[in-house]
Amino acid sequence: MSLFFYGWWNVAYVPLLGLSIAFNYAIGRAIAAAPRGPRRDLILGTGIVIDLAVLGYFKYAEFFVGVANSVGAIDWTIGHVVLPLGISFFTFTQITYLVDARNDQVDSFNPVHYAVFVTYFPHLIAGPLLHHREMITQFEDRSNYRPRYDAIAAGLTMFAIGLFKKVMIADDVAAFAAPVFAAPAAGLPVTFIEAWCGALAYTLQLYFDFSGYCDMAIGVSLLFGVKLPINFNSPYKSLNVIDFWRRWHMTLSRFLRDYLYIPLGGNRHGVTRRYINLAVTMLLGGLWHGAGWTFIIWGGLHGLYLVVNHGWQTLRGRIALNSRMPLITGALAWAITFVAVVVAWVFFRAPDMRSALAILTAMSGAHGIVLPSEWANAVQPLVAHGGGFFQLETLTNYSGRIEVLWLAGLLMMTVAMPNSQQIVIERQGIFSLHWRPSPVSAVAVLTMFWLALLEINRASEFLYFDF
Repeated sequence: MSLFFYGWWNVAYVPLLGLSIAFNYAIGRAIAAAPRGPRRDLILGTGIVIDLAVLGYFKYAEFFVGVANSVGAIDWTIGHVVLPLGISFFTFTQITYLVDARNDQVDSFNPVHYAVFVTYFPHLIAGPLLHHREMITQFEDRSNYRPRYDAIAAGLTMFAIGLFKKVMIADDVAAFAAPVFAAPAAGLPVTFIEAWCGALAYTLQLYFDFSGYCDMAIGVSLLFGVKLPINFNSPYKSLNVIDFWRRWHMTLSRFLRDYLYIPLGGNRHGVTRRYINLAVTMLLGGLWHGAGWTFIIWGGLHGLYLVVNHGWQTLRGRIALNSRMPLITGALAWAITFVAVVVAWVFFRAPDMRSALAILTAMSGAHGIVLPSEWANAVQPLVAHGGGFFQLETLTNYSGRIEVLWLAGLLMMTVAMPNSQQIVIERQGIFSLHWRPSPVSAVAVLTMFWLALLEINRASEFLYFDF
């Protein structure tokens, strides 16, 4: 049924998925059967190289051909390569299986369970990234073959929350982001307010899109009694970038740490090597998200953020710096972290470097600050005494003050409210929001589900399907 689910998008790519599963299962068995040493490492290396070669062809061939043409003054051509849905996720999921097999961390080689592990439809097309060992034990637990009504209730609730976040929030706020990021390429100016509204809109769109999808994946899986790992834990509450990456796309962070950063040496070879390993890991993490310089810059920025963050923590520990005003320093730390994340998201979303730099220039106020004419009554003294730095105009990519209120409300929601798993799975959160199956929660779930269904036929972006 998972293969049928995948084939509904494009049945032509089902054989590719099937071949990938058969190949990696065979390589995993061969690794486990080989004695520890060079032979086992050679089999592992062969499997990883072939997996990455397939991923590289579909995801990066056009990008690297374009780079080669621009650098070498050559004229290679390659037809448009259609990216198979979820290829990054099912490729990386299987690489974790091969590495775990090499480290004797795979206890079961049941071919049916392995095929289900890779194709399991709740996570197949956009994650989360799974470990073989955390799923196979659940597939082998026969108690999961019987319905568990508490898990079904929690699953339906998580699914309704996720669908509501995706359809009613992410898709709505996308309308604020798209015109701003399209403006530079169309030759339209972007003002200070427009740039910040567009960047914040995308920051919130991406959060509600991907966290909503992950909520739906966790919810659907709970209907079968199978628990998927949590992938988001209120990342916009972070007070530093290190904590942000412990909360954002948590299974990808785990993969980058366990299968890239630590094998590179981690923090075992001195401070300089540690910082180089962090930078390389995040650069490759950026490239994983997409074949383009904007993604590489995004990864490079987060690598730089992590280096600065670790350096600051080291310095702070050495000088024993402790704040006597924790609320003020906490607010400042949150603001610095959030702005740094938003700046990086501009590169992540922009279609090209020129557009990204145009939006960031506008965000910096380098061209002055143009305010919406609708704000005339509130800001007239500021304009009158601003020496021409503040101006009032009708903005091209801005529809009114409702945008600011809507974005501010959503940002407050991500910072002040408990997240989905705190409400449903942990059954606790601030404001005493304790979830339990009840008539009241049933009405709330059905209301969210019904509202989402009313809007589900409109155009919708699934951002992480591109990665």
